[in-house]
Amino acid sequence: MESNVQLLGPDGKPLPERKSRALALNGSYNSFGGHSAYDAADMYGQHMREWNPVLWSPDGELNPYRDRIVSRVRDLVRNDGWASAAVTRTLDNVIGADFRPISKPDHRALAAMTGNKKFDHMWADEFGRALEAGWRTWSEDPAHFCDAQRKLTIPQMMRLAFRHKIVDGDALAILQWMPERLPRGARYATVLQLIDPDRLSNPQQNFDNQTMRGGIEVDEYGAPVAAHIRKAHQGDWFSGNKQVSWERIPFETDWGRPIVVHDYDFDRASQHRGGAGILTPVLQRLKMLIKYDGTELDAAIINAIFGAYVTSPFDKQLVTEALGDGEDAEAYNGYQDARTEFHDKTDLRLGGARLPILFPGETINTVSATRPAGNFAEFENAMLRNVAAGTGMSAQQITQNWADVNYSSYRAAALEAWKTFDRRRSDFGRGFGQPILCAMVEEMMDIGELPLPSGAPEFAMARAAYTRAWWIGPGRGYVDPMKERQGAALGIESGLSTLEDESAQLSGNDWRDNIDQRAVEIQYIKDRGIPLPSTLKEDATADEVTQEPKAQ
Repeated sequence: MESNVQLLGPDGKPLPERKSRALALNGSYNSFGGHSAYDAADMYGQHMREWNPVLWSPDGELNPYRDRIVSRVRDLVRNDGWASAAVTRTLDNVIGADFRPISKPDHRALAAMTGNKKFDHMWADEFGRALEAGWRTWSEDPAHFCDAQRKLTIPQMMRLAFRHKIVDGDALAILQWMPERLPRGARYATVLQLIDPDRLSNPQQNFDNQTMRGGIEVDEYGAPVAAHIRKAHQGDWFSGNKQVSWERIPFETDWGRPIVVHDYDFDRASQHRGGAGILTPVLQRLKMLIKYDGTELDAAIINAIFGAYVTSPFDKQLVTEALGDGEDAEAYNGYQDARTEFHDKTDLRLGGARLPILFPGETINTVSATRPAGNFAEFENAMLRNVAAGTGMSAQQITQNWADVNYSSYRAAALEAWKTFDRRRSDFGRGFGQPILCAMVEEMMDIGELPLPSGAPEFAMARAAYTRAWWIGPGRGYVDPMKERQGAALGIESGLSTLEDESAQLSGNDWRDNIDQRAVEIQYIKDRGIPLPSTLKEDATADEVTQEPKAQ
C-alpha cells in the first residue's frame, strides 16, 4: 500500500521536493534545490563541468610523477635560453659568488640561561668573528678538504645545491666525518658531500607507504628518521649493481649532530619531497613558446632564401606539345635556345654581386616576407611576462631587455623581485646552510677554537644560541648609485638603518670588513704624504683624536 503522506510548511503549503543527498553534494545544487552558492563548485556549467581534478595528498600528487617532471624541466633548462636565464638570474641574485653566514650569537639568551653577565654584545662580537674566521678557513680551503670529492669550495657547493633546489625541487647533502684527512692538511674533520636528489628514492622503487615517502623514512608524526639513497644514479650504467642498491642513512646522530641535510620548499603540510622546482608551473607554456619561436624562425629562413624568381612568357613543355613540328615550333625552340645561351654567357657583376639582366619577354618577381608575424614580439613578451611572474622575477631580468623601462618602473620591479630573492635566500640559509653551520660550530667548540667564558653551557644545550646567524649573499645593487647611496647614508644618520644592513643589502659585504679596509686605506694614504680625499677626512680626524701621542 503506497503512502501519500506529504509534509507541509508553516504556511500550510507543501514543502518543495528535496533533491537526493548525492545530487546535493555534487556541487551543482544545494539541499533545497537551488544552485551552489559558489561558482567554483559548479559541476554542470559549460566552463566548469570538464574540470574535475583529483584531491591528492601532498606526497601522492608529486612523488609518483617527480622523475617525469624533473627530466622535462632539466631538458628545458639545457636547451632553452629563456629557461636557462630564469635559473641563472635566480642563482646570481640569491646565492651569488660568496654565500656565507654572519654570526649573530644570542648573548641575551645565553646570559638568561646561565646568569653570566659575561655573555654580552662584546663577547658576541668576539665569538662571531672567531666563528666566521674558522668558517672561512674551512669553506674556502684551496685544497678543497671541505668537499668529499675535493673539487669545490663551500660557496660553490651552496650554489650547486641551490640549483638542484630550484630545478629539481630538492637540495640534498650528507655531512661526513673524515678525521683521516687531518694529517694531510685538513683543519677540520667535517666534510660535505652533495647528493643528486634523483638518488633519494624508496628501496627497489617500491610505492610510498605509511613510513616511507619518496625515499624519506618517517616516524608516526611525519618527522624524517632516515634517508634511503641509491649507491649510484639509476642512469649510471658504469656502476654495476650499485644502481639497484640502497643505503639507509640516519638524519642525525644520537646526540643531535646533523648527518643528512635536505632542503625544499613546502607547498602543503605533511610534504616530504620538493615540488619539482620553480619552472614546473610554467613548463607547458615555455615548451609551447619554444615551438612557436622555432616555427617563426624556420619561416623567416625560408623567406630569406626564396627571395625572388624569374618568369618567361611561355611554358616550354606545353608550347612544344601544342605546336608540334611546324615552323612556329622551330621559332619557339629558337627563342628558348637564345634564352639559355644568354643566361649562360651573361655574368655582369657590380662589386662582386651579379646584376639581374633579363632576356626579352622575361620578368622578375619578389616574395614578400611575412614572417615573423607582426605580433610575434608582443606575443613573445606576453608569454615571457607569464613565465617571469611564475618564477618570481621581472620580465626584464629574464629577457635582459631594458629598452622600455625607466628608473622608477625598473626600481619598482626590482624591489618586488628582490622580496622573492631575499625570501629564498633566507629559506635556503635556514634549511640547508644552518645544519652545516651547526656541525662546524660543534667541531670548533670541541677543539677549543671559540672564545667562551667560564661556565658556558655545552653546545648541545644551547645549539640555537651559539649558531644564530644571518646568511648573506650578493647585494641588491644599484639602479641609480647616487640616489640609493644618499638614501642609505640618511638611513644610517637617522638611526633607521645600520652599516650592517646597508652593506649587506646594497653590496653584499660585511660592514666590519669595510671599516677595516677603510682604516688601511687612510693609513696608507697618510704614510705616502698624499692629501686625503674629502670622504676620508672625517674618519682620519676622528682616528687622530683617539690616537695616543707618539714618542719623540
